[in-house]
Amino acid sequence: MKTLPFKRIDHVSLTVADIEPVVDFYTRVFGATLDYRMGPFDAAEIPPMEDGRDWTEAHINLPGARLEIAMLKMPDGLGMELFRYEKPTDAAASPPRNCDVGSRHLCIEVEELDAAVAFLAENGCTPMAGSIDMLDGPCPPSRSWYVLDPFGHQLELVEYA
Repeated sequence: MKTLPFKRIDHVSLTVADIEPVVDFYTRVFGATLDYRMGPFDAAEIPPMEDGRDWTEAHINLPGARLEIAMLKMPDGLGMELFRYEKPTDAAASPPRNCDVGSRHLCIEVEELDAAVAFLAENGCTPMAGSIDMLDGPCPPSRSWYVLDPFGHQLELVEYA
């Protein structure tokens, strides 16, 4: 079976209600840097594509969108692209649940799980019930702990044994 020859995962993305506090949180708490910002730009202000579709419909499957983008770089080089949409106006106001198709979470490897959870709690995150210890079985020996960032996005912290 043939597979796609790729080099690495370049970035992940999150859609947020307000870019400024998310940029502040991830730069202050995780040491991310702001790589660039774009927008806001509106599909109505961009010439239509040759087939008549607007730019946002043709490229991101959202006709008539108005959005802005901020790209963060995490200390390990992974990009985190933040999107904020002003249009369409019927977007869901809260992040999807884990069971919702299209949901996502960020998993961050840490050296000291308990200290990392305490640090994030001090910085506005909400820790879930406790660590998940998987010391034997099919997975590599590890401890994980889920937390919600201040904006409701799920993070998983993992410490490998």
